[in-house]
Amino acid sequence: MADKHKKNLSKYTVDLNMPGAFEGETVTRRRFMNVTAQGLGGIAAAAFTLPALGFALGPVFSREPFEWQIIGRPDDFQPLVYSLRVIALVANVGEAGKSTAYIRKRDPAIDVEPEDEYNQIIALTSRCSHLGCPVEWVESASIFACPCHGGVYNFRGIRIDGPPVRPLNRFYTLIRNGYVYLGPMYSVNVEIKRFSNRDPGQPLDGIGQYLYPSRFSTATLPPTTNLPLPPAGIPAG
Repeated sequence: MADKHKKNLSKYTVDLNMPGAFEGETVTRRRFMNVTAQGLGGIAAAAFTLPALGFALGPVFSREPFEWQIIGRPDDFQPLVYSLRVIALVANVGEAGKSTAYIRKRDPAIDVEPEDEYNQIIALTSRCSHLGCPVEWVESASIFACPCHGGVYNFRGIRIDGPPVRPLNRFYTLIRNGYVYLGPMYSVNVEIKRFSNRDPGQPLDGIGQYLYPSRFSTATLPPTTNLPLPPAGIPAG
């Protein structure tokens, strides 16, 4: 009976005995003004919050740019000796965007992971995979040592002691036109399987590879069809 009574209610405010009602009106002026005020308030709030939200979330959906850079010639690097190179992690920001990398030629007797065009030259980051402190290459012991928290990596950059949760990050490399080109950074697990770049402290073995998915902003492998030209005055090999 209650539902039937509601269906028979009039839509006019006069029939419903609403205060201040007018003949033929279905919405009171007070209700109309309240709804209008609330709508205008929502529009005003959106005008302030949406640009700020877009500014805050925009970087989340943008890829980090990275360009191939020349780091030398293949003969500049040896398989059992690391050479240090200053590289640009972030382009066009000066010294703040620079870092260092340890470079050597691939040795099939040591580097047993699958071989392809991107690892003929091995390039390791100088940043510890624990908290990002700079590691030091100790040639006499053939290890990388982190002075911050005692992390130790072997010759291949695989963690052998201390708190690091995975090997040192690596860089894609290419040999083109007689030069060695260095590309974006990537992370690896203990088997040197490649993953997109992860933050320090994020493991990639076992369930770790699923618990710490890649960031959308991680740089992707750039095309190899538009490599930078060799330095002026130095002919390609």
